[in-house]
Amino acid sequence: MADAARSDVARAPRAGSRRNIGAVLETLRDEFPDVTISKIRFLESEGLVSPERTPSGYRSFSDEDVERLRFVLTAQRDRFWPLRVIREALDARDRGLEVSLDDPGMQAAGPRMPQVPVDPDVPTAQELARTEDTLRLTRAEIGKAAGLDAATLEALVTYGLLTPDADGHFDARALQVARAAAGLAAYGLEPRHLRPFRTAAEREIGLVDQISAPARRRSTESARQVTADVLHHCLALHTALVKAGL
Repeated sequence: MADAARSDVARAPRAGSRRNIGAVLETLRDEFPDVTISKIRFLESEGLVSPERTPSGYRSFSDEDVERLRFVLTAQRDRFWPLRVIREALDARDRGLEVSLDDPGMQAAGPRMPQVPVDPDVPTAQELARTEDTLRLTRAEIGKAAGLDAATLEALVTYGLLTPDADGHFDARALQVARAAAGLAAYGLEPRHLRPFRTAAEREIGLVDQISAPARRRSTESARQVTADVLHHCLALHTALVKAGL
């Protein structure tokens, strides 16, 4: 067994940022003087670290493997965690949860949920509540701004994706729709293909109207705030589902 250990240490190759078991031992020994090759192999046998194997069968540890070993050895030395708890903590880390050895209550309280950032693609309720929109574009102007020809623009109006006001003008929201339609047109999607988007939007709008109806009976401002907040959550749900599906 001793000869095999020396062979593993002396002959195992090291490529790039990967280390053989002897190099891992040297990396950890200053911080953990009691660590041995047998200890590292034992932790591997317990599934706490899984180094790759070279074509010759030698262990090849990545930087992440070394950090996992450091976590395990620290949890044992400083927190006296049993292997079962360490295994659960590593699983939680692998799944994106936050596990800190600096928190003495971690073993009892468990891992913490990380802060998931707000999706920048979803407008806030405050942005949705804004009603100021002074932009009024003619058909020629919106077509030029979006890069749409007259026939495509007319088709978008026909299929209900663009709706001019009483004077035949289009606002900033309409320009956003027109530009999105132009972007999809580059991939062969014609206005008739975009009707499902309009249908889905109408369903979401109907749901928002239903929820905000009680607020409309109280005041216009209250209704605007409720509508914006509900719409924000609907858009967040829609965006999250689409991104998850992709």
